Formats: sequence, structure tokens, C-alpha cells
Amino acid sequence: MKASWNNQVIAESDQTIVIENNHYFPVDSVNKEFLTESDTHTMCPWKGKASYYNLKVDGKQNPDAAWYYPEPKDAAAQIKGYVAFWKGVKVTA
Repeated sequence: MKASWNNQVIAESDQTIVIENNHYFPVDSVNKEFLTESDTHTMCPWKGKASYYNLKVDGKQNPDAAWYYPEPKDAAAQIKGYVAFWKGVKVTA
């Protein structure tokens, strides 16, 4: 699977985990040069507290376009260390 935005590959892996139709990429498959920490957090009743990254590619910014669960609840333990994308990031095979 490949996650792309603004004509750049943000992440690529054949070991994604699919939950609720979202591909979660192993953090080591993500090109971290495009990520900056966001102050945004949300709560999921069964996954826990999500944290976000902003994407910045070639001068364009996509706020909160990636998220992850630093300390997921037990039901979602398998996505610890994984990152998912939205807000116009294309995830393709």
C-alpha cells in the first residue's frame, strides 16, 4: 500500500493493518520529513486517544492529515506504532 499527497509518497508498506476502512502504516514506513506534530487530539471509545501529524510537502500544508494512537486501548493494541491518513491523502495498492 502507498499513501501519497501533493505528488509525494508519504508512506509505503506491504504490512498495513486495516481498521474501519483505514490502512494503518508501520511508523518506520512513513517518510517523517513530511510530518510535523500537531496539538490536535481526539478520543475513540475503543481505540483511545489519537494524536495527529500535519503534512508539509513542497511548501503546502495539510493540517491533521495523519493520526496515530500512542497508547491505544487493549482492543486496538495491534495499531501501536502505526500511522493512518485522511484529508486528501490517497491510499492505493
